[in-house]
Amino acid sequence: MPAPFAARLARLPIAVDAAIGAEAAATVAGVDPALAPLLAGAGGSSPFLAGLIRQEAGWLAPALERPPEDALAAVLAAVPAAAAGAEALARGLRLAKRRVALLVALADLGGVWPLDAVTRALTALADLAVARTLEAAVGEELRRGRIPGQTPADAATGAGMVVLAMGKMGAGELNYSSDIDLVCLYDEARFAPRDLAQARAAFLRATRRMCALIADPTAEGYVFRTDLRLRPDAAVTPVCLSMEAAERYYEAEGRTWERAAYIKARPCAGDLAAGARFLAALTPFVWRRHLDFAAIQDAHDMRLRIRAHRGLHGRVAIEGHDLKLGAGGIREIEFFTQTRQLIAGGRDPSLRVKGTLEGLARLAARGWVPAAVAARLSEHYVAHRELEHRLQMVNDARTHALPATPEGVERIARLAGAADTGAFRAALAARLAEVATLTEGFFAPGAAAEGPALPAAARAVVERWPAYPAMRTERARALFDRIRPGLLARLHRAADPQAALVAFDGFLAGLPAGVQIFALFDANPQLVDLIADIAATAPDLALHLARNAGVLDAVIGGDFFAPWPGAEALATALAARLAAVGGYEQKLDAARGWAREWHFRIGVHHLRGLVDGFEASAQYADLALACLGALWGPCVEEFARRHGPPPGRGAMVLGMGSLGARRLNAASDLDLIVICDPAGEEASQGPRPLAAPLYYGRLTKALVTALTAPMAAGRLYEVDMRLRPSGRQGPVATTLAAFRHYQEHEAWTWEHLALTRARPVAGAPALAGEVEDFRRTLLRARAGRREILADVADMRARLHAAKPPLGPWEARAGPGRMQDIELVAEAAALFAGSGERGVEGQLAAGVRAGLLGREAGAALAAAYRLFWRLHAAARLLTRRPLALDEVGAGGTAFLLRETGAATVEALAAALAHHVAATEAAVTGLLAAAEAGA
Repeated sequence: MPAPFAARLARLPIAVDAAIGAEAAATVAGVDPALAPLLAGAGGSSPFLAGLIRQEAGWLAPALERPPEDALAAVLAAVPAAAAGAEALARGLRLAKRRVALLVALADLGGVWPLDAVTRALTALADLAVARTLEAAVGEELRRGRIPGQTPADAATGAGMVVLAMGKMGAGELNYSSDIDLVCLYDEARFAPRDLAQARAAFLRATRRMCALIADPTAEGYVFRTDLRLRPDAAVTPVCLSMEAAERYYEAEGRTWERAAYIKARPCAGDLAAGARFLAALTPFVWRRHLDFAAIQDAHDMRLRIRAHRGLHGRVAIEGHDLKLGAGGIREIEFFTQTRQLIAGGRDPSLRVKGTLEGLARLAARGWVPAAVAARLSEHYVAHRELEHRLQMVNDARTHALPATPEGVERIARLAGAADTGAFRAALAARLAEVATLTEGFFAPGAAAEGPALPAAARAVVERWPAYPAMRTERARALFDRIRPGLLARLHRAADPQAALVAFDGFLAGLPAGVQIFALFDANPQLVDLIADIAATAPDLALHLARNAGVLDAVIGGDFFAPWPGAEALATALAARLAAVGGYEQKLDAARGWAREWHFRIGVHHLRGLVDGFEASAQYADLALACLGALWGPCVEEFARRHGPPPGRGAMVLGMGSLGARRLNAASDLDLIVICDPAGEEASQGPRPLAAPLYYGRLTKALVTALTAPMAAGRLYEVDMRLRPSGRQGPVATTLAAFRHYQEHEAWTWEHLALTRARPVAGAPALAGEVEDFRRTLLRARAGRREILADVADMRARLHAAKPPLGPWEARAGPGRMQDIELVAEAAALFAGSGERGVEGQLAAGVRAGLLGREAGAALAAAYRLFWRLHAAARLLTRRPLALDEVGAGGTAFLLRETGAATVEALAAALAHHVAATEAAVTGLLAAAEAGA
């Protein structure tokens, strides 16, 4: 059990100065001798506390014999209920305020409670005061019949009204003499349109009455000063407004400081559920999906405006220094924390916490703030807040300014427990200076040095920049002027400065807007190196980047260069992202943004040699599988909402071609087949039922639309469904029975070849398992048939005629290239009755079945490795046929590194060798098969 309060008062400050001692002695006179030590200590430095001790002497003596937590709980429990009436409630709250103020002061000064316990206790009283007074005020309106459609029982939940605690109250961080910042709203959805005006008027009266009960001074004092100015457009809006109006305002006009305010917002009274829904609706406003480095400049501008308004510029002096708003003060730490939260909290929900100290700890844990900086700022924040409390304890003043005289500073030093005023001054000055140093560099890095001298060709490029779309606004130009010298210096350090500059110019020209990206560069200058690298190596990727600059968020998100998480982890992450999004279209857009970032990551890793073409291909496939798996559920749910659940056993999606083989490149589309099993059910059961064939046909089209529709975040994938039974002539969704029959009795050899690479990728698990079992059974049944190779020879001839090689660097289409090897590999798997899907595994199966010799299989596998590396690298560099003069020196170097060739000539020779050898091997294999037949 906690010790009694009196036994835990370890370090009440003792008044040692003569003047303070005389004041303490005068205060002690006529008071219970048992309280004399308290008066000589706390009361001696604080006339306000001395008065409270005298006023509450009868209550304080027994309270000191209890644990302070119990004493606090008893004080709060004694506050009258709302039903006791406004006058009794007002008196009870003011009595509670006196006792809580005294209890908290003694616990704080005596070292009994740490800062967070002190601020929580003050916040608990504020929460209780707002809840009880709102219930009383709304209850009065209900008793008079002024809130349509609501009953007296609704008073406990505000009858549709909610109060949001903002600022320090919202975060549980109230200081000793805080105002309480409140936003009052009502849920217009609870009322018929004809009743809204009457309800609105009632809620306005209730808000004013609530504030009066809390804030109006009476003979017993006041509870808290209230401030309603954080509501939307406070100069012109009523003190209580509808949630719809507030949402509209924030969507259209909300500013960065309002976003920061809502970091700490929480419902504290009234309809808490409606308040939670409102805050959830504001999530996209507060927590931007992209890293929001422009918030830094907004916060810096706000700091400067506050200082200018309060006259806080100039040299820091202890006397009169504003501990909250002045240089190195509390607000600096809060702005630093909240701005970092705004920057990254949209991508990292773990940063969405209300408390300043918890925010700093989370930012450090996630790598957004150095751990040492967070620790120092946290230490200084606690010290600043404790000193702030002592400033306010002197006269219960809403002040943050240190005393203007040396004598006043000495009083505060004693109240803070310092025996040496000089040491107190030095420690405070050091804290202020260190906070200013740690935060100022973040908000205002200062003017950059002059950039490097530029040759004429470079100057010609740079002179074009002011005319680019990204430079349209004054703010964008100002930001760019600040980063321009450093940016040019980084480009100047590249191996080929002019090429890097031209590449960056291409990126800059493609930017539709500049503020966000320039702010990002300002805070993360190393990104310029990455963009110059990408632009110089893969201009198409740089152009995509310019149009989708939000993907750069991932680069500085902390895990961009971490090991690949794998398909399962990706699917889990995307499912969580989609679950946090409301509407169906919003889910589709969220999936596009998420996939785009991962797609960009794979490309950057490939460009920089962190993965090779084969690793990149598996990662692209993992990404596609994650997208298909995560989107299938929402797609079916949205369709079922209109037409009912899928009839029968549902449907599954079969990935074909490169997707089935898990070998995609940067530009791959997806080959899909949808197979369903109505299981005898003729139609769906829903608001708009559909016959089973029509249901699954439209569901398939809905899936294709979900993947291919252009949205705000672009397309997800292109989709090809021509590999379904009967191709374009067949239904877009095939029943399991029809699929079995077709494959067993009607399919051509090429369709069985395609089936060797098929893979279930989404849909009903039981049905997917059955389709996979059938695939393997069918392949085993077709094993050993010599006519397979004759059909392959015919198919190969038609492919060569239809798709000749596109240029000398073509690795995929044409005789002796990758397409030939894939045909032979599929034929080998079919001949062997193997379930292998990848080229290497299929070739090995062919060797085991005796279709291929060991040396021939190894030669084809080696050729395939070169072809795939060249093809995958080329598709990352350009969507056009590969031409080395177009990809430039950077692209050429990437191709050589990826293929292991020392020179372009060596690569050309290796390509020619493998093409010739592959063509001869494949032609010989098929000719021998025909001769044997």
